[in-house]
Amino acid sequence: MAPRVLAGPVFTAVSVRPPSTSTATKETFHCVACGHSAHADTVGALNVLRAGLVRREAQPA
Repeated sequence: MAPRVLAGPVFTAVSVRPPSTSTATKETFHCVACGHSAHADTVGALNVLRAGLVRREAQPA
């Protein structure tokens, strides 16, 4: 999937894979598609933020 620019940072959707192929350790996330590595909690927080922003745009308050 192509990166999606929201209000600054670029978020990339990644497919869910078993831990043996997507992460080196439980603390570090490593994307097998693009090679991006970051702390797993940071990646998770960004994914939650992205999902919330998408929902907010889809459902007017």
